[in-house]
Amino acid sequence: MRILNLFVMVVMMTMSILATSQTLPAPQAITDPKQITSKPDARVGKNLSIEKLYMTRQVGGSTWSPDGKTVAFVSNMSGRNNLWLVPSEGGWPTQLTISDQRQTSPTWSPDGKWIAYMSDYDGDEQWDIFLVSPKTGQVVNLTNTREVAEEHPTWSHDGRYLAYMVKPKTSSVFEIDVYDTVMREVQHLTTGTAKDRMNVAPIWSADGKFIVYTQEQSKGTDSNVFVVEVNVASPQSTLLTPHEGEHTYSANDISPDGKSVLITSNASNGHDNAGLLDIASKKIRWLTDDKWTIAGESFSPDGKFLTYSANVDGNTDLYLYDIASRKARALPLPKGVNYATGRPSPFARDHTRLLYYHTGPTAPGDVWVYNIADGKSHQLTHSLVGGVRSDDMVEPHLVHYPSKDGKWTISAFVYVPCNLPRNGEHPAIVYVHGGPTAQTMNTFNRFVQYMANQGYLVIAPNYRGSTGYGKEFQHANLFDMGGGDLQDVLAAADWIKQTGYVDPKKLILMGGSYGGYMTMMGVTKAPELWAAGVPIVPFVNWFTEIQNEDPVLQQSDLATMGDLEKNKALYEDRSPINFVDKIKAPLYLLAGGNDPRCPKEEAQQVVDAVKKRGGVVEYKVYENEGHGFARVENQIDAYKRVADFLKARVPPADCSCSLNE
Repeated sequence: MRILNLFVMVVMMTMSILATSQTLPAPQAITDPKQITSKPDARVGKNLSIEKLYMTRQVGGSTWSPDGKTVAFVSNMSGRNNLWLVPSEGGWPTQLTISDQRQTSPTWSPDGKWIAYMSDYDGDEQWDIFLVSPKTGQVVNLTNTREVAEEHPTWSHDGRYLAYMVKPKTSSVFEIDVYDTVMREVQHLTTGTAKDRMNVAPIWSADGKFIVYTQEQSKGTDSNVFVVEVNVASPQSTLLTPHEGEHTYSANDISPDGKSVLITSNASNGHDNAGLLDIASKKIRWLTDDKWTIAGESFSPDGKFLTYSANVDGNTDLYLYDIASRKARALPLPKGVNYATGRPSPFARDHTRLLYYHTGPTAPGDVWVYNIADGKSHQLTHSLVGGVRSDDMVEPHLVHYPSKDGKWTISAFVYVPCNLPRNGEHPAIVYVHGGPTAQTMNTFNRFVQYMANQGYLVIAPNYRGSTGYGKEFQHANLFDMGGGDLQDVLAAADWIKQTGYVDPKKLILMGGSYGGYMTMMGVTKAPELWAAGVPIVPFVNWFTEIQNEDPVLQQSDLATMGDLEKNKALYEDRSPINFVDKIKAPLYLLAGGNDPRCPKEEAQQVVDAVKKRGGVVEYKVYENEGHGFARVENQIDAYKRVADFLKARVPPADCSCSLNE
């Protein structure tokens, strides 16, 4: 829930025809640390800079115009996450909105007159829904409720209604509302939802008569799909996924004929798979039966095809599934992480083209268009900037190592700088993702690439509790946060030391959000191991965190760690603020002034406690940011501070090993 977008990684599978029961092959992973190698490359120099890397563009959500001639997308090209327009055949982009605030989730109205999107205030996640005219640039704040968040705007197919999620600031519950743009009236489709439930992701039927949505449980181990009629006096939701035990069901799209729902569920075999849920009978026909993470995405407008993505050990590809023949093929897309993008559908209305998002370890995320007829793609957005070359970056190694308790195989990505001698003198960073229900994948990470360019190895583990490896693995840290998952992180440090490249006295622990919490747990529970720690937007005290965080997260934390009184001893043991006196490593903490997930007071507790005992700690709060930093100047400032801190405290080896000399 506290996901801070750090980075993701991927290797493309070859194009193939799949039977629905076929298991996708696992990519080869390194298990022997001595097999990790540094690539010799005479072209690579230490010429990357934080300023250059963070000026590479970030591209977010996208949406087709109804006529298929234009794509709207979110980008920070101006230094802020605003909306831009680009011709779908390619061309120069035009900025549509100009705002100091971040914007996301654009979706074009079916009549082409408006684009709906979300925007909050200095990162506080109190989202309002706005409309902007793609022709005039006129902007209207549709909801204008500072104490209520509205999210995920979704147009009805006739363009009259907008469905969205709504949550008062003090509530833990998301409900579903529908706004009538003609009568300017709001209808509440769901009300009175239990405080440990959330209604999310409304999807319209083509005839506009009903909406399908997903109801999630705070614990994250169970969810259901519901259908509800629209424009009736007393809307009543009907459960479409009755089941025993705990399973997750999520709605992805409704078929054009309104008879079935494309879903993602772990009910079949404990791993997420795609299925077709028949609304009338409530029966599911599974499209895949894999032991990796398969996610349903969208139907084509003619109902003949659908798309799903396959995440295989952090490597993702996009598939086109022929509903009649029940055959799927991996699309021949560029190497890297690929998934369908575009709201409400990645398909153009004429169903000849498909929008997708592509990224890789040496390529920032960009929007591409895939032509279904000839299988060719062209790039719409271009995020790399001059002076930043993919050749100067490194491709990570996929590695596996056993957990310390022998229960799990842990997957990780390891970045090794080019031209590095195996002499045991180099620093290494253990880079911990947030969530914890998230996954390090094979995507572009500016800071990791910078540190690798400067001579630091990086290992990024997918510890127990991560997504992508099945239900049992994801649930393995329930009621044990900061326990077994921390041991998996410490095992990553042990593994990277065995490569022969690393100086054991030059280990750094770093992460954001839950990864920031894990960083604090590591420097307090294993203090002798670390030469420095960088907790980014962390929480450090379960008691104050639960008291002050957003109510949605309060319910999540209580559901995953248990009752505060009954499990008080566990909460105390897993609150690193109680063990600050053990810290030996110098720390650099970053926080956002408006963070509703890990309030800045969490980091402040550490700063005060470390200073009180004479320890080394540096701290920077960005008062106009939330959970992670959206403004480019703040990103540059924050990560330049961290890089300078690490270079001073844990300097890279002066090996004079450049092949350019």
